[in-house]
Amino acid sequence: MARILVLGAGLCGLSTALLLARDGHEVTVVERDPAEPPTGAQPWEAWQRPGVNQFRLPHLMLPRWRAEMDRELPEVLRVLEAAGGLRTNLLAMLPPRGPWRDGDERFETVTARRPVLESALAAVAADTAGITVHRGVAVTGLLTDPATRTPVPHVTGVLAEGGRLLRADLVVDCCGRRSALASWLQAIGARRPAEERADCGFVYFARHFRTRTGALPEGRTNLLQRHESMSILTLPADNGTWSVALVTSSRDRSMRALREPARWDAALAVYPDAAHWRDGETISGVEVIAGIEDRYRGFVADGRPVATGVVAVGDSWACTNPSLGRGATIGLLHAIGLRDVLRTTDPDDHDKLARRFHEWTSTAVQPLHRNTLWYDRHRLAELDADAAGLPYQTDDPKWAFSLAMFAAARTHPDVARAHLTLGSLLADIDEVLAEPGLAARITELGTHAPNHPLAGPSRRELLAAIGGSP
Repeated sequence: MARILVLGAGLCGLSTALLLARDGHEVTVVERDPAEPPTGAQPWEAWQRPGVNQFRLPHLMLPRWRAEMDRELPEVLRVLEAAGGLRTNLLAMLPPRGPWRDGDERFETVTARRPVLESALAAVAADTAGITVHRGVAVTGLLTDPATRTPVPHVTGVLAEGGRLLRADLVVDCCGRRSALASWLQAIGARRPAEERADCGFVYFARHFRTRTGALPEGRTNLLQRHESMSILTLPADNGTWSVALVTSSRDRSMRALREPARWDAALAVYPDAAHWRDGETISGVEVIAGIEDRYRGFVADGRPVATGVVAVGDSWACTNPSLGRGATIGLLHAIGLRDVLRTTDPDDHDKLARRFHEWTSTAVQPLHRNTLWYDRHRLAELDADAAGLPYQTDDPKWAFSLAMFAAARTHPDVARAHLTLGSLLADIDEVLAEPGLAARITELGTHAPNHPLAGPSRRELLAAIGGSP
């Protein structure tokens, strides 16, 4: 068993801490933001987390996340539901589902706004033996063992503000999108991790609502709606609340008018399958989130770890545009993978641990990141083409098949389930298409469908509604 230091008390950090502590490790979590999480439904009103730029961004927990939590940390779901978290089945919100089938329960999830989710995890962590959480501790760098002279530095802990030294057998970076791990590694003489980084190119205009009637809005189509010039996220949440985000290209200057609440309302009103999500008490203004990075970091280069004694999990390792809602699920899977690698690898075998975790990451979660990035690049290019008044053209047959599947899912219950299975990260495309005849059915029903099969305005009509200029 090891002394493990987890950096960051967000969703990924607390999940990692719980998984490792349940295996008998001694886990200390340090968090830069000082405020303790309030209890119950109050976190939304009372909790400020300046260290998490997406803290008030709309959130949805995927069915894969719920399934893994049911297996690994079921008490978190119990606490979350007690705090008002919503248990719902995403398939029930799709009109072409047909009669209920055995196995449809796999599409069930438990979801909430980010502050309520995080406070539920924090409450379970506070009651779990082997976990100590320190808030208001800002890490400034890594510690190494000066007696260890190898080409690969070995990390033995971290340095915090005020000269505080925190030592551990393993440091787990869960600092998320803003992680400074690459710079910390360079400061101790390590090679900089191989890094791919770019602005994801999307901007979110989000509002939050609360029910006036006790009921949530009816689901009439996909929670992520793909339209010309815009995507729309309609996400149910905890305690009778929900959120709506209008997602556009950051290069589309005409859409910047959506910062104004009246123009935001006017935009939503022209989408028949989404307009009714405005029918509630407004509990926020238009919150704008932009400058979100796509980033990947590889911590083994040329077959050799850049450092040992430290690993990155979740968004600290790789992150992308959050509109597909995959970040928390990928982070949880990554944390489970670290737990499993530690079950078969002695933490004192520093080089072996670094290599095995890198190999597991490359095999199990990196494909999920790459597939998400693939979709985002095509969708962004499509939005930019819409703004230019041009059809989006690509030689990638996978994108054409993806559009055909989206369209066919609107009319056929088998394709609807397949599409939701992929979106929920319950299976990959090869597993889904193993169903006999499914690929042919998608091609038949979706190949000649309109590029944007959901009801909605043209770009000209949208601009007219919001008073924007072409």
